[in-house]
Amino acid sequence: MDAEFQAVVDHHAIRACLARLARGEDRRDATLIRQCWWPQARFDYGVYSGDFEAYLAWVVPGAEAIANTQHLLDQSHVEIEGDQARAETHVLSYHRVIIEGEARDTCIGGRYLDLLAKREGVWRIAERTMLYDWEQDWGAAADWTSGVMGYPFTAGHFTGRAHGDFSLAWFAGKSA
Repeated sequence: MDAEFQAVVDHHAIRACLARLARGEDRRDATLIRQCWWPQARFDYGVYSGDFEAYLAWVVPGAEAIANTQHLLDQSHVEIEGDQARAETHVLSYHRVIIEGEARDTCIGGRYLDLLAKREGVWRIAERTMLYDWEQDWGAAADWTSGVMGYPFTAGHFTGRAHGDFSLAWFAGKSA
């Protein structure tokens, strides 16, 4: 494989790893998350840091006070040098947080700084640092669990959730 094509393949594999991790975090899926981090990895989110096992225990099952999350990844700047890469990926993360019985919607804008390592042809995160650019508390959450914009949902599976999300059955081929 020539170097230019290999660079395209590596960039794609890195972005696929980051997307798989965001999905794993939102669904609190330890299997997906493990596919994205090397076992010896370290992380620092400012509010919590440590080794991979500490990260996994923090994210899965996740706080019951966070009923729903959604991580939206934007552009990544990736620099590859051999079997290591540095990536800066912009992220918007939405969180529905239950505080003293009240649901609130919050959003964080920031960047992941990832050091990735390629071993036996597989790219995974070796270190991650989260940078926070802004945070907005949107206030009391709207109740959209029975519909949106005045239109009722025809079934209960349309609302996203961290645990038991419809997409899990959908990817497993168990839904219509």
